[in-house]
Amino acid sequence: MTPLLGISRLIDSITEAIGKSVAWLILVAVLVSAGNAIVRKTFNMSSNAWLEAQWYLFGGAFMLAAAYTLQQNEHIRIDVVYGAFSRRVQHWIDLLGHLLFLMPFVVLMIYYLVPYVLMSYRSGEMSSSAGGLIIWPAKGILLAGFVLLALQGVSEIIKKIAIMRGDIDDPTPYVPTHVPLDMDPPAGETRA
Repeated sequence: MTPLLGISRLIDSITEAIGKSVAWLILVAVLVSAGNAIVRKTFNMSSNAWLEAQWYLFGGAFMLAAAYTLQQNEHIRIDVVYGAFSRRVQHWIDLLGHLLFLMPFVVLMIYYLVPYVLMSYRSGEMSSSAGGLIIWPAKGILLAGFVLLALQGVSEIIKKIAIMRGDIDDPTPYVPTHVPLDMDPPAGETRA
């Protein structure tokens, strides 16, 4: 299990570096969007390339941060159901969810995206909008996002098995995000 945990740590470090880096894409997208709006309102001119650049940046941030979201255990789940079970059952739910749903989905997406991206790249596919951008980088971002998600899925499976075997401590213990309103806040905190 030790070599697999080493692979998991390597994947986690790559995922974390990429996830923290792509957060800057949101800032760039906001600046491009604001600049485009200012130019459009001030000079009464616009560019499809700048509009498409915004989409690429937002799409890139979303797709390239998906693996980081999984690693940080911030993905969407139904807490009402999930929180009702013991932590051991939650680990089984996570493991089976990764094996039966996440991994088949990302493998299928990668399988279909590889020829899709290659065809777009080889043909030099361009936007149908006048003055638009080339398309293959956006499609490449989709592929990269699913590859990163697949790698992080492998890491999560390794960690879940190790946690369930007792080889490592649970790095993300379950904490419900919805605290009942009638509960008093922890000492030193006030309710907003």
